[in-house]
Amino acid sequence: MIADHAAVVAAALTRRLVAVTVDGVSMEPAYRDRDQVLAIRGTRLKVGRVVVVESPFGTSGWRQRALAAKAAPSLVPQRRWMIKRVVALPGDPVPRRDVPALADVAEDRVPSGMAVLLGDNQSASFDSRAFGYFPLERILGVVRLAVRSRNGSPGSREPSGPMGAV
Repeated sequence: MIADHAAVVAAALTRRLVAVTVDGVSMEPAYRDRDQVLAIRGTRLKVGRVVVVESPFGTSGWRQRALAAKAAPSLVPQRRWMIKRVVALPGDPVPRRDVPALADVAEDRVPSGMAVLLGDNQSASFDSRAFGYFPLERILGVVRLAVRSRNGSPGSREPSGPMGAV
């Protein structure tokens, strides 16, 4: 009975916790290239939190449907992920001054189902400044823990670890 309970708990944690490796310098100095982060799926988003979000293919968007919220963890490494900081959520004022891609949008508030995400390192980040809104369904989870890389160097692009790169 205890073993069954432990198996259920382990399965639930496996679906909610996702380990990813930072690939790049867009979130420096808070997160460095090759740092490991642990994200929790299904966590409530708040402005200021760092999230793992699926990377679009340039400004053209995504080539696949969004990963379902309850998708098997084995599907996570099949996508490219990045980490960004949440700066605006649905209903918040559109941050036109800080986000050139949103300077001319008609709405005054971030639309339902969308978020504005920025990298901390503005000069090296592909984020809402270039892309505009990110669909909430593309956010995998909220970063809750980071482990610094010992041998990663800024600018390195080689992903490490079994979960793929962020």
